[in-house]
Amino acid sequence: MTTDTTTRQSASGIARPEIRPTGLLRQSLAITRRNLIHIKRMPEMLMDVTIQPVMFVLLFAYVFGGSISVQGSPAGYREWLMGGIMGQTIAFASFIVAVGLTADIDKGIVDRMRSLPINPSAVLVGRSISSLLHSSIGILVMSVTGLFVGWRIRGNFAEAVLAYALLLLWGFAMIWIGILVGSAMRSVEAVNGLMFTTMFPITFLANTFAPTDNMPHVLRVIAEWNPISSLVQAVRQLWGNDIPVPADAQLPLHHPIITTLIWTVGLTLVVAPLAIRAFAKRTQG
Repeated sequence: MTTDTTTRQSASGIARPEIRPTGLLRQSLAITRRNLIHIKRMPEMLMDVTIQPVMFVLLFAYVFGGSISVQGSPAGYREWLMGGIMGQTIAFASFIVAVGLTADIDKGIVDRMRSLPINPSAVLVGRSISSLLHSSIGILVMSVTGLFVGWRIRGNFAEAVLAYALLLLWGFAMIWIGILVGSAMRSVEAVNGLMFTTMFPITFLANTFAPTDNMPHVLRVIAEWNPISSLVQAVRQLWGNDIPVPADAQLPLHHPIITTLIWTVGLTLVVAPLAIRAFAKRTQG
């Protein structure tokens, strides 16, 4: 692994490596490359962002689509659905990084990396970049699949790019949650159990696959304040796939773009320090 270091004398007289800022970037990219090579050698790791998204699109579009009414969408339920599935997929970025990080810690790979003269942050930055690239593949696959089932972007180019940017920003926030969970849990099995019992309810108790209008009042309030709902609503709005928001809907659905940005920044500011602390405690203990 390429590093960019110099040597300096510590107060105790022991030579310690000094990491230059350019070194962090090079080291992070090297670790990213290592993670991507791992995926290349084990292509089944891409099933969750290739086969699974296509399966969800086809399942909900053709099996459940006829049972769910969406009034006001230009192309009906199939077009309205795409924002929800993309929101769910990018939320699972936390799942990907949590499992990968826990596996690397358990196998001693992180310890071997930390024994090298590299910045400890490079391990997390490299994992984050590779995880975001991994999730981006799923977004691309779903976009292509959506075109075949009738989905179209009806907004302008700038709005379309902003929608994809919001998905990636949300994925970045989810990565910090994944780092926190991956550092706190002691096994991949524990990570799987926790993430399945939390991420699935969170992504389904929202406007991802069905409008919130007909939900019981308490569930509707929870769903409309769910940050996934504001993300999905923002994406649909920017792509021109949204339907009129009821007047009695909660505030986030009336201002989804700014709400998504607030959620993204807020979650990152709160979770990132906790994740870094948990990772340091796990790897140094």
